[in-house]
Order: sequence, then structure tokens, then C-alpha cells
Amino acid sequence: MIFRTIFENLLYIADTTIIFIYVTGVYLMRVFFIGFGQAGGKIVDMFLAHDKKLQNSSFRGIAVNSARTDLLGLQNIDMKDRLLIGQTVVKGHGVGTDNVTGAKITADEIDTIINAIDTRGTHDIDAFIVVAGLGGGTGSGGTPVLCRHLKRIYREPVYALAMIPAPEEGRLYSYNAARSLATLVNEADNTFVFDNSAWKEEGESVKSAYDRLNEELVRRFGVLFRAGEVGQFGVGEMVVDSSEIINTLRGGGISTIGYAISDVITKTKPKKSLFSGFGKKEKDDGALTGEDKSAKIIGLVRRAMLGRLTLPCDYTTAERALVLVAGPPNELDRKGVEKSKSWVEENIAGIEVRGGDYPVGSNYIAAVVLLSTIGKAPRISELLEEAKDTKQDVIRSADRKSNLFEDSIDPLFE
Repeated sequence: MIFRTIFENLLYIADTTIIFIYVTGVYLMRVFFIGFGQAGGKIVDMFLAHDKKLQNSSFRGIAVNSARTDLLGLQNIDMKDRLLIGQTVVKGHGVGTDNVTGAKITADEIDTIINAIDTRGTHDIDAFIVVAGLGGGTGSGGTPVLCRHLKRIYREPVYALAMIPAPEEGRLYSYNAARSLATLVNEADNTFVFDNSAWKEEGESVKSAYDRLNEELVRRFGVLFRAGEVGQFGVGEMVVDSSEIINTLRGGGISTIGYAISDVITKTKPKKSLFSGFGKKEKDDGALTGEDKSAKIIGLVRRAMLGRLTLPCDYTTAERALVLVAGPPNELDRKGVEKSKSWVEENIAGIEVRGGDYPVGSNYIAAVVLLSTIGKAPRISELLEEAKDTKQDVIRSADRKSNLFEDSIDPLFE
């Protein structure tokens, strides 16, 4: 982590709500993103877009793809940081949905990818995050390969941020995702999962929902990674920095994130009466009391954990958790954060619950709950079962031979 004096306007979109956060002189988690494949490249492009709006440099990233057109469609990643691989094999047209070819191309050109990462600079980063959609070919096949080599070469933790397809995207996409995820959890230090099917609206196609889903994803991780130690509005009483996040994720496996936001609501001051100002000094009820603040924070954390997670799961199977509450300093309450941590600890399998507050200039309070190393997620079980059935169908399809011309006429040659 590096101390930098900055003045930035952090912009987060929450449904139709805009949160402006003003921060100066902060310690931020410095992340190196590698966007692998079409979906991964677009999401990293969004992370860097937010970074540019903030006139900040806590995020850096590159895009890797086997399809030239996907790389050309990016807007915020410099051309020199867009890497086209597999040109001798697929001629820049991508691997389609063949993730085996995606893995092979990545392994063959791993030195080129590592050189591109080194050129961008890694000496001051806190973690690598490889971002990819697991239903396709390049990102699905290449992400586990890249994670393995990053862990071999660098000391910093290597995480994966993986999007799994909705069932209606097709059985082949689900099959690819299951194979990739089963491999990835053993190669990355931890894997964040975002389930597309849990986030698309009723009657909405996944394709039309992509931009909105990506925004939801970037918003949650942006709040988590931008938790700083020193701000214009003071230091949090319970600081959350990169080491807290890294220690929460050190158990490996799959993790998910919950998020909730609330307006800052203060009690209405009573109207002055005819005798206002006489006698006993009136108490200012314009601000919430300590108990009110505490109750509001606890309720917000409960909503984040019990609401819609990036990957719906049985939260009681999580081994570790981290609670972050961000908002105006006068709305934060140490007791509320501590009680929230205790409530989370009572409701997960493990006993490691970290957390803290992040004072910022905003009209809203946000809560982020990171659940790490979860043990049960119905969508993952469903994905694996569907993959088993698809595998059998693929085998049967390969065994079947067309009998249209069988024994009907002699071939020209054997």
C-alpha cells in the first residue's frame, strides 16, 4: 500500500441513486486486473473507467483475448495493454466456445502474457485479480492456466472474479463453466463468483442485461477495494485495509459478496414554540442517537448478508467474513459495527469475522459483507450436475455415426 495525497470524487451508482464520496490522502488497495476473454475485458474496462473518473491510479489492468474485435471494442484500456493471443491458431477470430483450445493457447503464450504484466508494473500492487466469464472459450480455458503461473511467479495473492452463465444461455456454456470453475478453485487463492441467473430481471434476456449486471458487479467490488485508512473525513475507528481483505480470503475456495445501501435519515427538529429559548435548554434532536445509529447499521448489514448475494448460497457455511460500513462520519457508530460483526459471527460456520468503518462524504450509508470459503451454493451444485449430464450426451453424440450411406454403395477408396 502506498500513501498518496489525492482529492477525488468517487461515483457509485446504486439503482437510481448516485453516491458522491470525497476522499483525500488515502491508503487504497492496489489491484492488478487481467481481463480474460470478452466478458473479462469489458468488466476490467469498467473498473478502469471508474478509476479515470476519480483521477486515481489504484487500479491497473490489461486485457487478453484471442478475438481481435473484442479487444478493439474496449475504451479505457490502452492499446498497448490489449494482448491478442493465439494468432497462429485462430487467426484473431477467437476460439468460439472451445475452452480446451483456450487453455492450450494460454499455456503456449504464457510468457508473452507475463511479459505484458511485468511491463505494466507489479512492484507496488497488493493482489492480482483475473476476471473472466466461464461460459465461453478464451477466458474459461485461459483463466485457470494464468492463475497457476501467476501464483508460481509472484508473491502477491491471485484471485479470480468469475461470472457463471444462466441456464438459458445453453448447456454448452454451463458445461464449460463447470469444467473451468472446478479447475479454477484449485489454481486461484480465492474465487469470487457472480451468478448471472440470480441477477437478471423477470423476462429479461441475459444479453440485454449484461451492462447492468457488470455495473452491479463493479459497484460492489469497487466499494470493497476502495476502503481506505486516512480520509478527508478522518480515520475510521475500525480500519479495513488490504491486509484485512487478504486475510479474509486466505482460506481459498469460493466467495460471495452482499451489498445494501440506505439514505442518511436524521430526526426532524421540532418546530420552535412561542417559548423557545426560555428556561431549560432544548436538546438538539436533529441527529440520530447512538442507539439509532447502531440499529440502522445492524439492519443494513443484515440486509446485505440476507439479501441478494453475487452468488446465492447458504451463508451459514461460510468460514470467514468481512463487514465494511461506509458513510458520513456522524452516521457511523463503532458499537453498531461491532454488533454487526457479532451477528455475522453467530450466523456463519467459522469464527473469523473482520470489519470496520470507512468515513466518507456522502448522503448515503453502504454496507458490504464478504463471505469467504462458502460450503454450499445451490447454483454451483446445479451447474455441476448439469455438466455431468451434458458430458454423457457429448460422449454419446461422438459415438453415434451417421448410417445414411451405410452399406448403400462402395466408396471410391478406403
